[in-house]
Amino acid sequence: MGLDHGAWSVLTHAFPDASVPVVQLSLNAFKSFDSHMELGRKLAPLRDEEVLIIGSGNVVHNLRTVDFRYPDTGYDWAHRFDDVAREALESDPTSIAALDGHADFRRAVPTPDHYLPLLYIAGLADTQPLDLIVDGHAAGSISMASYCLDLDLAGCESRSDEPAADLPEGFPALDTNL
Repeated sequence: MGLDHGAWSVLTHAFPDASVPVVQLSLNAFKSFDSHMELGRKLAPLRDEEVLIIGSGNVVHNLRTVDFRYPDTGYDWAHRFDDVAREALESDPTSIAALDGHADFRRAVPTPDHYLPLLYIAGLADTQPLDLIVDGHAAGSISMASYCLDLDLAGCESRSDEPAADLPEGFPALDTNL
């Protein structure tokens, strides 16, 4: 069946020549948040074997309320939920599983498919804080926040408000994220 757009849209930027083997996990939305985090913990030893683990999704992902008149901003509720998620991920990643009680959770996460991958990464990190590497919102109701674990950011250039470089010719930009 090929790769889900959530994996493909990340990998096409990171490895445009498709030079790495990929194994994609299916999500079981009927499992508890704790079950998803536990699976993330079980994946952690793969990192010692130099396996890159990516949890693709969006912290805030509500397609029902997308408004393309707001290409680079988010609604107040989207910012509130994204900010709370950031606090959790940068201090105690496993506390992200308790955010389903947050007042903005149902609007920010109307379906679990884009939130569950975050739980795998939270379980993988356990108590080790994650680092924010991409920030921002799109179309009012999508958070573009991305986090990493154990990436040496010391040599990276400072963050910029400039958009990302254009994709090579032939890549469908709308299908590779906003």
